[in-house]
Amino acid sequence: MIESYLPVLVFIVMAMGIGIVPLAAGFVLAPRRPDHDKLTPYECGFEAFEDSRMQFDVRYYLVAILFIIFDLEIAFLFPWAIVLDDIGLFGFGAMGVFIGVLLVGFLYEWKKGALEWE
Repeated sequence: MIESYLPVLVFIVMAMGIGIVPLAAGFVLAPRRPDHDKLTPYECGFEAFEDSRMQFDVRYYLVAILFIIFDLEIAFLFPWAIVLDDIGLFGFGAMGVFIGVLLVGFLYEWKKGALEWE
């Protein structure tokens, strides 16, 4: 019975080794030369200067919405294109509704000026 689990145990040990050995090698072999620049806090290339609860510009959220729109569209278009022959006209209509909803989001982004980079 235990012999059937031996390959799984070998796989787990090898996976742990592949994960731990490079980390340990980097820790042991890496040069340690800390200086002022390496020890300073880093956030977006400059020191934090305001409260963490400050409001973000709305363009940040518009870019995030734009990414979600295109990401979802691509994620659903590939499987849909593969099974289009099987799902027929109903699948074509459902994807048309989906693309229409994404188009509304895209037009909202366009209207808000998220596509105009400064």
